[in-house]
Amino acid sequence: MEVEERAERFRRVFSSLTHEIGKVVVGHAEIVRGVLVCLFSGGHALLEGVPGLGKTLLVKTLAEGLDLRFSRIQFTPDLMPADIVGTNIVVETPGGRHFGFQRGPLFGQIVLADEVNRATPKTQSALLEAMQELSVTVGGTHHALERPFFVLATQNPIEMEGTYPLPEAQLDRFLLKLKVQYPSAEDLAEIIERTTKPVTHPVHKVAAGPEVEDMKGLVREVPVPQPVKEYVSRLILCTRPDVGDAPDMVRRFVRYGSSPRGAQALVLGGKVSALMDGRFNVSFDDIRAAAFASLRHRLILSFEGEAEGIDPDRILEDLLDRVPTQPPKSALLPQGL
Repeated sequence: MEVEERAERFRRVFSSLTHEIGKVVVGHAEIVRGVLVCLFSGGHALLEGVPGLGKTLLVKTLAEGLDLRFSRIQFTPDLMPADIVGTNIVVETPGGRHFGFQRGPLFGQIVLADEVNRATPKTQSALLEAMQELSVTVGGTHHALERPFFVLATQNPIEMEGTYPLPEAQLDRFLLKLKVQYPSAEDLAEIIERTTKPVTHPVHKVAAGPEVEDMKGLVREVPVPQPVKEYVSRLILCTRPDVGDAPDMVRRFVRYGSSPRGAQALVLGGKVSALMDGRFNVSFDDIRAAAFASLRHRLILSFEGEAEGIDPDRILEDLLDRVPTQPPKSALLPQGL
């Protein structure tokens, strides 16, 4: 299949999935787009929002629209790594007894990690290791996870009692962090209309596993112009307070800036946006559109930033305003001039 045909198929599947999810989930257009961007980029997403905003419903509906195995894990403080990964058990056979591996719920293809910050760090680490390596090791035996493997984790930002917030190094494993907001008055009216009547709207399958993998491969093939790569590099460097060109807000409120994974997230998100717009190249606007979801969880605030309750999105807004898409002319002059 030619690249143009694959790109057109990509747009059709992306649009169809958006439509199918919209049958059930009211509003949250940017969140739905972000989840699909993350899926086709080959990463994992963290959804943050107060209870009742439809985070779990969105993930379940996405699974219904794809011919992939769905698995849900409800994270609780007493959940152990073996409860999600699986364990070796004694199996009775006509030939006697032997140990066999019983797979845990992590062996799905779309895995909903509900309220991930309620589990202990040990259990969180088991999940995040699988996200990074796409495999688990139990009793010295290596078990590969079936691809595509996509984790969507949810967390509640307001209920702190009995929670274990994800450390910054583990947050960095998520390609995107999406903030689920309250619905508007119009969306709330539509939610009431849909959820208080017996009528349901069936969700149709749009794509299967091999096609999702092909679409992920297509995203990787989208070229990135050199000026756009340089812009991404400048953005990432300027999130670090020790860099000379960092904006004042970064110097004042940020302790540590983004890791290289932030640059990867910007570029992959930009590639998906380009394909959706019918282009086979990444623009500056594609990168800027991906900035908030890619970087907000990768900025570690300083004590002053924490004390003043600074939202990382404010820092990113200032960063995007102050970092030019083109390097300063002085940076283009040969050394010695």
